[in-house]
Amino acid sequence: MEIKSLERTNFDTIFIAFRRAFADYDIQLNHHELKNMLKRRGFTPELSFAAFEGDDIVAFTLNGTGNFNGKPMAYDTGTGTVKEYRGQGLATKIFEHSIPFLKKENIGHYLLEVLQHNTKAVSIYQKINFKTTREFNYFFWKNETFRHAIKVTPFRVQAINIDEYDNLSDFWDFYPSWQNSFESIQRAREDFICLGAFADEKLIGYCIFEPNSGDITQLAVDKAHRRKGAASQLLFEANKHNKCSTTKLINADTACSSIVDFLKAKNIEVTGKQFEMIKEI
Repeated sequence: MEIKSLERTNFDTIFIAFRRAFADYDIQLNHHELKNMLKRRGFTPELSFAAFEGDDIVAFTLNGTGNFNGKPMAYDTGTGTVKEYRGQGLATKIFEHSIPFLKKENIGHYLLEVLQHNTKAVSIYQKINFKTTREFNYFFWKNETFRHAIKVTPFRVQAINIDEYDNLSDFWDFYPSWQNSFESIQRAREDFICLGAFADEKLIGYCIFEPNSGDITQLAVDKAHRRKGAASQLLFEANKHNKCSTTKLINADTACSSIVDFLKAKNIEVTGKQFEMIKEI
């Protein structure tokens, strides 16, 4: 068995390994969906590594790279081990193998997200000195929730170019996670629809949405205009473009009660929770 970079590995080989490693998971990604996910998350093949048994990948870590909160950082876009090779510590070995290569590129921090109920993985990350920086909620709901017309509101919703607005962060209650950041959105700009809510001619809220996956990437409303239907109207308009049967909103900071209260009012409860964890390397 040999650990080596994925720089010269074709995507089909990576996809086969990904499908094998996650064959016993509820959610499966097809070839196109995986490629789009990795593009958005900054997948860097030359800084990603896998354990090979001959020509086959049996364990891997697909690293993304970029800037997060003003720091050069690596991000775990996907770590997996084929079922027959689990329990051998391959994920940890691959991670440790990657550190010198990341540091050589002046990357000083490594970021990942892990489901809170995956206690085994959480324990492993804690043992190699990952620290929890935030806790996230995520939500899944049926499209019917926002399919029907809502009450009349004073807001007009239309498509916008987010590059034309430099005040969007003024609406935030928390800093978006790696996969929901503006840098991630820009990597796959053509995959997103951006909607703005206007009071007269002033932008008072916005929604960034990926229709192919049903993913609400960012949703924010000016505090002075909340509880007036703007967020509901944004989701109603986004729902028209959704190509999936469900909608998801992932990585909402648990410290943000406003999004929990808003969705709870629509009978949408928290589906699950994740930890954001960072290690200095």
